Amino acid sequence: MRFNRQGHNIVHRGLAKKNFKENSIKAFKFCFKKNYGIETDLHTTLENKIICYHDFSLKQFNSKKLIKNLKYKDINKITSKYKMHIPTLDEVIKISKKNYLMLEIKSKFTKENFLNLISSIKGLKYYSITSFNEKNISNINKIKKNLNLGLVFSSTSSIKLILQKSKLKYLKLLVLEKKFLTNKKLLKIKKPIYFYTIKDKKLRKKFLEKNLIIENL
Repeated sequence: MRFNRQGHNIVHRGLAKKNFKENSIKAFKFCFKKNYGIETDLHTTLENKIICYHDFSLKQFNSKKLIKNLKYKDINKITSKYKMHIPTLDEVIKISKKNYLMLEIKSKFTKENFLNLISSIKGLKYYSITSFNEKNISNINKIKKNLNLGLVFSSTSSIKLILQKSKLKYLKLLVLEKKFLTNKKLLKIKKPIYFYTIKDKKLRKKFLEKNLIIENL
């Protein structure tokens, strides 16, 4: 894990450099080599494989097809035309070694999806499972207790809501938009808080003691 003084920085979608493809093996390997953890997004395919990819569809590959309606081999056929490989979670875990993985669930997971995720992370020490969707987090907690779970909040979330949700016992951390970096009311929260997405190096230096999700090393 990469620490600066008291803070812990991880790289958003592996985007350590502007020319990297997000959520790509090349980007992740670079981050891990530099001893940084990464934040990555999780979706499930038609046959319930967990992949590291942000969007719900393959729109960046000129396809309107939804990830959830495609088998992994079909996704590869579409993306290979653009010389791009969307990795599975298992591939990423295999190369991560002891680096921190923040795994953000994007889609609505089923019980089978959760069981597959729990199986994949078995043995991982430095990780967290997060989501904007609170049901994803509460449902996986019902299946297995004491996972390192976090809830993600947008810039429009109220401080009142954040403080309220922070009291949930199964939550081990919170992930907040960077507008909350200077909010003193957050001092009431006795759990780790990560702030996203910090792309400016001056801003990163200013909040060196915070846990930051960053880009552009």
